[in-house]
Order: sequence, then C-alpha cells, then structure tokens
Amino acid sequence: MAETQGYRRGAVAALASLALVLSGCSVVTAGPAATIATPGPTAVREGAPIKIGYVTPRTGALAEYGEADAYVIDTMTDYFDEHPVTLANGTTHPIEIITKDTKSDAETAIAAAGELILEDEVTLILVSSTPETVDPVANVCEANEVVCISTGASWQAFYFGRGGTPEDGFDYTYHFFSGLEDVQAVYGDIWAATAPADSGVGLLLPNAPDGNAWRSPVAGIPPFITAQGRVATVPVPYELGSTDFGTQIGAFQDANDMILAGVPGATDFATFWAQAAALGYQPTTATISNALLFPSGLADLPVGLGDDLSTEVWWHPTAAYASSLTGESAQELADAFEAATGEHWTQPLGFSEALFEVAVAVLEQSRSLSARDLAATIRRLELDTVVGRIDWRTGPVKNVAKLPLVGGQWRSNASGGYDLVVVTNTYAPAIPTGGEPEPIVWK
Repeated sequence: MAETQGYRRGAVAALASLALVLSGCSVVTAGPAATIATPGPTAVREGAPIKIGYVTPRTGALAEYGEADAYVIDTMTDYFDEHPVTLANGTTHPIEIITKDTKSDAETAIAAAGELILEDEVTLILVSSTPETVDPVANVCEANEVVCISTGASWQAFYFGRGGTPEDGFDYTYHFFSGLEDVQAVYGDIWAATAPADSGVGLLLPNAPDGNAWRSPVAGIPPFITAQGRVATVPVPYELGSTDFGTQIGAFQDANDMILAGVPGATDFATFWAQAAALGYQPTTATISNALLFPSGLADLPVGLGDDLSTEVWWHPTAAYASSLTGESAQELADAFEAATGEHWTQPLGFSEALFEVAVAVLEQSRSLSARDLAATIRRLELDTVVGRIDWRTGPVKNVAKLPLVGGQWRSNASGGYDLVVVTNTYAPAIPTGGEPEPIVWK
C-alpha cells in the first residue's frame, strides 16, 4: 500500500490495538509520578549554549540499537563547534549535547530523562531505539512540559502504547518513524515473491513481551497472515536463551511452513537456524525482525546460512536522501561511519543523525525557546533529512510524522560477511532496489 496522507479516525482507532506488535520489544511507561521538575529555560543570553539531551541504549540487551551513537555524537559535536545555531530572534548559540545511556533498562531511561530536566536544564530531549527506551522518556518529558523528539519505535507503540487516542494526543512529545502497517506490507511483498501461494507461516516467538504481542490472535500478526490467505503455525513459545528448538522446528515441519517469521534475538535465532538446518527444516523464506535488523545479528550464524534471510529496512545508504545539516548523502554518511569505525553501517545511523537535523530546524524556526513554542513549531514542521521527508502536518495523528519502509535480504559479500540488499521498495521508491526477492537456496 502506498504511504497514506492521513487516516480516517476509525482506521486509526483500529490500529490502537496493534501498539505492541512488531515493535521489537515491550512498552514500559512512566506513570503520573514521572513529574520531577519544572520546564527548562525559555531564553538564553547571546552566545550562551543551548543544551540538548540525547538518550539511547548504549549498553545492555538493546545495545545494537545504539551502535552508531558514539560516531553521531562525535560528528555532531564537531559540526556544532563550527556551526552555532541562530534563533529566530537573531541570537546565535553553540549547541551542547548531553548524552545518557539507558543501559537498556526502562527505569534507567526514566532516571536519565529526570537528570536531563532537573540537573542539566536541557531545552529539549532527543531519544531513540525501541519503545522500552522511547516511551518512558517521552512520558517524563510530557509530564514535565519539556519537548521530546523521538524515533526508532513503531508510531503505534509510541502513541497508543502511551495512552494516546485518535481524539487526544500529547502536547510536548513528537515522533517520526514507520508503522506496523508498513512492516506487514513489506513482509507481504517478500512472501509473495519467495514462497508458494499456499504456504503457511511458522512463527518463532519467545516467551517475552514482544513474542506475546506478535502471538495475539486479535492484535498480533496471525490476523495479517490470515488476510494474506495463509495459515499461521503458532507453537509453544520458547524461553529466552533456549538451546533446544526441536518442538518449534517439528511443528513447522509438520505444517510444511515454507515461510518463517518472528522476533527472536540474535543469539536465539542463530541457535534455532543451525538446528533447523541439522533437522532438515528448509523454508524458502525467513523474514525476521529484531535479530536481522543489524549486521551483528548475522555474526553467529553458521557459515553459509545467512544468504537471503530477510527483514524490514528503515534506512539504507542507497536512498536518495541527504542531511539538512552536513549535506552528506545517505551513502556518504554510511561510508564515513565505516571509515571512522571499521564497522559495517547500521540502520539506526541515519535516524540518529536525523534527530539532530530536526532539533536544529525546530530551534531555528521557533519564535522562542519555550516548550509551547517549540512544540508548535514541530507540529507545522516539514524537513528533508537523511532519512527522507519528515512532515508532522500529514501524520496519522498529530504527534507523529510517518516514514515508509522497504524490504531487504542479506547476501554474501567478497569479504566473507553479508550486505543488506533492498529487494522491494513499493512504498518508498526513493530507496532503489539492489536486486529482486529470492528464495533461500539450501545447499
């Protein structure tokens, strides 16, 4: 489906029940007790720094989402050293970035937001990477009337997962990312091209909040599978860290499921995939969120078993986008990251930079630094960034700017690793394909 310019109220309400599905992790919210401080400063003297807080999981179970953070912070710090921000009133200010690591823990995320507001007196907060990080930080900011700009979680998890309704949203917290409907549409494209039309879908789901959300017969992925004319096989959930997936593999073999989908972590998927090969379960399609979003997710796979594994793609270097700050194209940003770190580019890289692009545009266009004026500026903002056009005027709800997705498959490269190749771009033609969807070839 093409990206929709707005939704009917009934359609948005229906999506509320999907808030946790395909989100990559659970939603944890901070309740009313999150109120901890008064709003930050509304004015600064000429030449005084404007403080921006930046909250992400740099360590812990979600650290893969924060792999690009150090690079982005270093490059943005260097950029702001040479490019202070000029406000609408004509005053010029350096930008000071204050970073906080959530350690992949929601309570730590709440504390981090509190420190930034109460102790550091930041003007606004940027936060990224999974609902477990985004939602608690956004709740603290909303309760304390401090502007928060977030990304890296489905818009439904950000909005409905925090209690938003089609009628009533939030005053100070704003989000840009894709939605669950985009993930499902991309999966449908890949499945149609790589698996028999009558194939069922085996769901590899952990006994964890994200697995439970996927499993739901009402708000999970089974209704989408049914709508595709397919049958879902939903075996007993596995425990995190399992070393025996025989029960799940047996269920998929009995059902002759040529499609595998799910949200396992990287270690669990590597164990499962090796056992599937050993036991003769050979699906033509494996579309996996979470484990296969990042190049590190393929590191533990047996040699030769990573080719044509598929996943959703938020951002890709081949996209025809460029940074509104540095002017770097998406490809130039990825190349610079790899040259500086020696690591493969990773999807959150573009979104981390885009957070700062949005922050600068908001600061420069707002008539003051009051939270109310900053929020009003976001609601009318449209900006071309390294992840595409971000436009809050046309989002599904007032606090969300929606971005499309493409689908990708991992394919072997000459250095012995894997590259993520875009294979379907129906919903984001500005991101060109690098190949066609191909079924897995078992050797």
